[in-house]
Amino acid sequence: MLREIGVRELKVKASEIVRNMRKRRTRYVITYRGRPVGRLEPIELAEPIGTNTVAAAAVWDELTRLGQEIAQGWPADRASAEVLAEMRR
Repeated sequence: MLREIGVRELKVKASEIVRNMRKRRTRYVITYRGRPVGRLEPIELAEPIGTNTVAAAAVWDELTRLGQEIAQGWPADRASAEVLAEMRR
């Protein structure tokens, strides 16, 4: 069972929600101002941590690539604080 629950209701009914997860295996989508922001589910139903290592590796590869691209165009004689201050003007 999947239920949507607002953050305020989560705050007020935390014990009941945990009990439902434990006894009824209820899963929740947490919303903030009507938009989904997270998930609560019994640990047995959740994906094991680290199962999405392919996606994580791809993200790190992309961050490394972007860092190298930024480094190529970075002025060697200027500190990052100087460049950022100039951009803010």
